[in-house]
Amino acid sequence: MAPIKDFGALKSLRDTLKAQEAERAAAEARRREQEAQARREAELFQRSIGEVAPLRTKERLVHVPEQPEPVARQHLADEQAALEQSLSDEFSVETLMETDEELSFARNGIGHDTLRKLRRGHWVIQGQLDLHGMRTDEAREALAAYLRDVGKRGLRCVRIIHGKGLGSVNREPVLKRKVRNWLVQKDEVIAFCQARAVDGGAGALVVLLKAQS
Repeated sequence: MAPIKDFGALKSLRDTLKAQEAERAAAEARRREQEAQARREAELFQRSIGEVAPLRTKERLVHVPEQPEPVARQHLADEQAALEQSLSDEFSVETLMETDEELSFARNGIGHDTLRKLRRGHWVIQGQLDLHGMRTDEAREALAAYLRDVGKRGLRCVRIIHGKGLGSVNREPVLKRKVRNWLVQKDEVIAFCQARAVDGGAGALVVLLKAQS
């Protein structure tokens, strides 16, 4: 602070100090008024809600999320294989059939001698699947699953019973036709023909499967 040289300077200093003191007093008054206003508002709020009791705290439950089950890779692979092996109802086998009454089928490269032996019962029937009475979707899934199973077991000759369609609408053998269409789509099926009378006749097929290497 500069030294006071005369009375005028002293007066000026006094005025300055007085102004600063007045400003501090005004600030303190505003602070007190704000505190008083806050207390009044708090009291008003307290009266409006009445008495309250704090909530009792309970032990906190820690939620531990369940861990996802491990991915069954083999199961996924099996599901993918099943998808790839799914059968279509849009496929038509009529142009691939032999022109005999049994509508026999032999895949390219399979000689007529093999088909002739199949018709005559050369191979022993090692298993059978009865689709008679099933709905189309049920029969398709059952046939696909059965062929996968017998393939794993190494069976060569099986019988598929589809019925004669006598219980179908208009007595049409719908399932009989669809089973033929489905079988042709399976690479493991190399030939099939209508079963002999003793093995089911027009209500069944005898199917020859690839030999397991």
